[in-house]
Amino acid sequence: MQRRHFLRGAAAAAATAAVPSAFASALGTERVSTSGTVRKGADFGLRYAPHFGMFRAHAGDDLVDQLRFMRDEGFTALEDNGMKGRDDATQDRIAAAMTELDMAMGVFVAHVDMRTPTFVEPPAKARERIEADMKRSVEVAKRVNAKWCTVVPGAMKRNVPHEYQMANAIDNLRFAAEILEPAGLVAVLEPLNPWRDHPGLMLRGMPQAYMICRAVDSPSVKILDDLYHQQITEGNLIPNLDRSWSEIAYIQVGDNPGRKEPGTGEIGYRNVFRHLKKKGYTGIVGMEHGNASGGKEGERAVIDAYIDADR
Repeated sequence: MQRRHFLRGAAAAAATAAVPSAFASALGTERVSTSGTVRKGADFGLRYAPHFGMFRAHAGDDLVDQLRFMRDEGFTALEDNGMKGRDDATQDRIAAAMTELDMAMGVFVAHVDMRTPTFVEPPAKARERIEADMKRSVEVAKRVNAKWCTVVPGAMKRNVPHEYQMANAIDNLRFAAEILEPAGLVAVLEPLNPWRDHPGLMLRGMPQAYMICRAVDSPSVKILDDLYHQQITEGNLIPNLDRSWSEIAYIQVGDNPGRKEPGTGEIGYRNVFRHLKKKGYTGIVGMEHGNASGGKEGERAVIDAYIDADR
């Protein structure tokens, strides 16, 4: 090798080595999948989970093609709220593709009712529906290798004191946990903001969710901390993460206002993500938001937003 070529190559290698780690994800790294495919994408420090449809302009309508695109861009998890409603064959196909791609399954919705009181009802009235939802969720979780399912415990009753309703919710969640624990499935309770999106629901904030989980006292009933909702309801995101940490099993994100990707609103997601890394969070960060812009350009902006916030 000629000396000038050697020096030029050495200089290039040194320059690459000198790139600060904060910018490493933007350069990307090559990885070999279980099928032998070489991928090049962002090397994220957290397990961010897109959802189906987020990258349709690039990947098309086929769900497995969308999974392959996500994985090629560096995302190692998927979130699919509607998984429980998909037919068994589709669930099997998604699960097989995720195994091939070495991707983890995030949450799917096990129980949600935005209008009707459910978990706050007396156990004798509520448990038939809860039992059916939990047993079906266990079946789905086994098929798609899921560890977490979302539970939104329904609306409040206006003519019953709050404390009675909380006691019912705790009893009903203990009943749900009896079904979920043997399967290793965790119901993550999601507080939703009452001011912009979901007025009238029972579960609204992190302190309330923390109190309920401590009272239920089960490894199968924990908190889903959706930072978009909690920014609207109470703010103080990092201190509330710290106070509730023992009961948090899952994180979701979206900026406010607008519920789009990080960097489009007021939340300092770079600091939030740094805090999660500092705490040693190895769970999934669900990208439960829309794209600020359409088409391939808008999808690329979402990817770039996570590369930037992940520094």
